Amino acid sequence: MQSKKQPKVSIVVSDLSSAGAGRWGGGGVRSFLLAQALQKLEYQVEIVGFVFGDRPAVSSQSSIKVCSFNGYNYPRFLSSSAELMKKLDGDIIYAMRPKATTFGLSLLKRLKTHKPVILDIDDWELSWVGGEKWQYRPSLKQFARDVLKSEGALRYPDHPLYLKWMEDMAHKADVITIHTQFLQKKFGGVYIPNGKDTSLFNPELYNSEESKRRYGLSDYKILMFPGAPRPYKGVEDVLMALDRLNDSTLKLVIVGGSPYDDYDAQLTEKWGRWIIQLPKYPSNKMPDIVASADLIVVPQRNTPAALAQFPLKLTDGMSMAKPILATRVGDIPDILGDTGYLVDSSSPEQIAAKIEFIFQNFEEAIEKGKRARERCIKHYSIDTMASTLSKIICDL
Repeated sequence: MQSKKQPKVSIVVSDLSSAGAGRWGGGGVRSFLLAQALQKLEYQVEIVGFVFGDRPAVSSQSSIKVCSFNGYNYPRFLSSSAELMKKLDGDIIYAMRPKATTFGLSLLKRLKTHKPVILDIDDWELSWVGGEKWQYRPSLKQFARDVLKSEGALRYPDHPLYLKWMEDMAHKADVITIHTQFLQKKFGGVYIPNGKDTSLFNPELYNSEESKRRYGLSDYKILMFPGAPRPYKGVEDVLMALDRLNDSTLKLVIVGGSPYDDYDAQLTEKWGRWIIQLPKYPSNKMPDIVASADLIVVPQRNTPAALAQFPLKLTDGMSMAKPILATRVGDIPDILGDTGYLVDSSSPEQIAAKIEFIFQNFEEAIEKGKRARERCIKHYSIDTMASTLSKIICDL
């Protein structure tokens, strides 16, 4: 008797470039975490998406198949969309974020094939342009320019007007999945927090002192921000705290940097004496890098953009049993529980005091880190994601 063939899931991503889903070699962003969880369930998984502009497409560091298509502005986008739609042959279509480039195409495919569509929302796109206050009310002349000019605003597939339309259609998905309470209140859906591969991010596999030597960090007490700095992520508050402490043995290591703008350069210009910048590494190298940290910092500011996001650097540190200093923003206190240190957001003075306390009581901090790993394994692992996804797909 033949065993039942497991369904295929097609994950649709808007941006498969090195600035989007590929910025950590593919493995450290939501779409790839979901793909890994689905593979745990022995489903066939493929990620498809667009690459806009001249940035290179991601090459997967795992067994996940990735298929990219050149993305263009309208009207040429219609032809590249048609190519991608032909490739969407999964039994289930999993759209990443409510965008025309993902969810819109997935709904069109469902019209033709009746295949169920899951919508994952891991960010509030409109928060970048003012959220609920944003409106598009052009004059007739401006509207004509936006439509007819080759660089007209409405020719961009991710224009806020299209994002607003897609958000308003989110309820048309068969299932919505989200990863923060903020997004759940806004869109509803099933809560699937980001999971970590705790077998890869396992401190027993790494030697902290050797990792420090490898990256030239041995002479310092290392605070690490293993992600892309943005103003709402609060890195400036840590740097202001280091100004207060004025301790030359403390350094903030930023890993990878921002693929979006010159914000890194702005930070270095003002606070270069405290910063060590490491280049971007593939996701499978990140555990070794995190192993070199003495303290992981997640200093999110209290903004809509921060509230909508699940900071992956938090579970990087938890899984690697590192002491963690974070802010009381969004889901962070619930994720950490009592296994880390919390301060108010936008409070350099509190951050400075807590950094000093942590290094004066470092054995206690190490014990908290060990408990953080246990908490991560239980609540924030790829296995936990797989368990929830299994129930969702069974219901579909």
